[in-house]
Amino acid sequence: MIELHPEFISKNGQKEFAVLPYEEFLQIQELLEDLEDLRDLREAKKEEKDNPSVPLDEVKKILIF
Repeated sequence: MIELHPEFISKNGQKEFAVLPYEEFLQIQELLEDLEDLRDLREAKKEEKDNPSVPLDEVKKILIF
């Protein structure tokens, strides 16, 4: 789990913005990219689940001739 150390900026007595150290921002950005990749992979697998597949040995035979 990422430990965050935000600083808050208030406007009219209400928290308006959160500022993070740059390294924490980069960690969150990388995590979000990984989660997006996982979501895309799951969606692709769902779309392709009913399509026929070819075993790896067969693909090797086709590629080697």
